[in-house]
Amino acid sequence: MLSRRLFAASAAGAAAAAGASAVLAGEAKAQTAPTDSTMERVKSSKVLRIAALPGEAPYFNKDLATGQWSGMCIDMAKDIASQFDGTVEYVESTYGNSVLDLQANKIDLAFALNPTPKRALVIDFTHPFYLHGFGMVGAKGFKAANWSDLDKPEVKIAFDIGSVHEIAARRFASHGTHIALKTRDECVLAVQSGRADCVIMAVNLGLTAVKKNPALGEFQMLQHPRIQLPTCMGVRKEANKDWRDFLNAWVDYNRGVQQVREWLYAGLAINGVKPEDIPADVEL
Repeated sequence: MLSRRLFAASAAGAAAAAGASAVLAGEAKAQTAPTDSTMERVKSSKVLRIAALPGEAPYFNKDLATGQWSGMCIDMAKDIASQFDGTVEYVESTYGNSVLDLQANKIDLAFALNPTPKRALVIDFTHPFYLHGFGMVGAKGFKAANWSDLDKPEVKIAFDIGSVHEIAARRFASHGTHIALKTRDECVLAVQSGRADCVIMAVNLGLTAVKKNPALGEFQMLQHPRIQLPTCMGVRKEANKDWRDFLNAWVDYNRGVQQVREWLYAGLAINGVKPEDIPADVEL
């Protein structure tokens, strides 16, 4: 039979162990408890945090003199924030870093992302707000209508390393002479200098490059196949899907009433691209 002293000590030890277990359970629960959803945070704070990418017109453009932002995605963000009577907060980033910024909860929304399978492992995507076509900007006098026109050893094709431009060139013009460069600006210079016959570019980038560099030839869509990748907004992965669902409804509505097209035209105008400058076979 236990003495009263041993019984008391045993009871105290059991109580302490139970208390410690409760504390640990409470800490574990606090660590795993879900935080407020993005929708709740945006609605309560009335601040929409987005990734802003300098020098990426027509999507983003920052006036270095005033610090003011403009562009297609800026107009879109302001409209989204207006649904909550809110304002937009800009976090300067890059396409790659914007994915990390979402994961780190630094931003609520990342614009103009292609929903690649690897990205879809770590973030969610909205419906596409438009389909981004691909073509090429050639040197003066260089013409191509189809990918097969480039798929020849004598054709020198420039592209920026690690981009969807490179993926398209290597897949659909595998027999061309590839010139892999670090940046799009280097690719444009390669065409201007005669080092390359053309540079693979998405529609918006190609139209802008031609407008800014009169020494280049024209932008031409490439057919057979006609490549069009979805351009979406990226959001953080959450159990609560209210934020993504709201944005999907917003995208579907603004595409349906052609407002997204108007924002795109306004973004292209930043670099002097007018609707009449867009080739008839380019779909925006």
